[in-house]
Amino acid sequence: MKGTIFSGMRPTGRLHLGNYLGALENWVKLQKEYHCFFGVVDLHALTTGYEQTAELKENIREMLIDWFSAGIDPEKSTVLIQSYVPEHAELHLLFSMITPLPWLERNPVLKEQVRDLGLKDSINYGLLGYPVLMAADILIYKANVVPVGEDQEHHIELAREIARRFNSLYQNIFPLPRIKLTKIPRVPGIDGKRMSKSLGNTISISDYPEVIADKVKLMITDTQKIKLTDQGHPDVCTVFTYQKIFNPVQSEEISMECQAGKLGCVECKRVLAEALSHKFEEFRERRKYFEENPEIIREIVVEGSKKARKVAQQTLEEAKKAMKMIYD
Repeated sequence: MKGTIFSGMRPTGRLHLGNYLGALENWVKLQKEYHCFFGVVDLHALTTGYEQTAELKENIREMLIDWFSAGIDPEKSTVLIQSYVPEHAELHLLFSMITPLPWLERNPVLKEQVRDLGLKDSINYGLLGYPVLMAADILIYKANVVPVGEDQEHHIELAREIARRFNSLYQNIFPLPRIKLTKIPRVPGIDGKRMSKSLGNTISISDYPEVIADKVKLMITDTQKIKLTDQGHPDVCTVFTYQKIFNPVQSEEISMECQAGKLGCVECKRVLAEALSHKFEEFRERRKYFEENPEIIREIVVEGSKKARKVAQQTLEEAKKAMKMIYD
């Protein structure tokens, strides 16, 4: 084992291809090399979704089914639900006492969320303190490695700053987690825009072949290629972006034939739909098992959360002793 990893996902239900490429596929590989804690960060979900909690339970279940169907192994990794381990929240509170407000206000991720979600006049305390809770998530398990994309680098740097400040003020308790940058292939939505459930442009990894085929038919292609014999421009085509990621063996041939006017968009989409369906065929079979046996999912996360809590309780006790918050 090279070290300890914590990584989490906000529960948004069934995962799409962007979620898979951005995190889940990498998690499955990492659990072979690291001691991994994977968390359903339901408290984080409340920072922007506090008014929409009716579907939270179902979203958690669907996301966990996707995790286990994709290869997250509870024998190799500890899978937990954040709110089942209250030590996350308590350590977050302690960290919030030593985190200067300017550290949070200059967070570029917060600025993007405010812009994209139209939150200029309604930033809540939870959203502002999101990185502090994230630091608690990571450091409660003394994780020394955090796999993230470039857009999350600032959050990990802030976690390092919080750990460094705590260690300097009290006692050297927390490691300074290092960033393990994950190369994330940028997979656009079927309309060419950023893939997002709110935009309705996603392909879920649990979609059946006929659903995949229907969605692929709607994909944006090269607007200059009208007829089969027209010379195409694969580099500006959403379909070809998918071909390079999910059908790499054939992608070079597809590119050459498209540019030569020997391959039409209808056939190209058919080939892509088949490649996507084949890619997740075994996943769909495993998913059927968990759908039919939901009690297994609950048992895994309850036991995983208990296991995680033992580690979290020990870390929190060390932190409180260092802060002289335990009175004998």
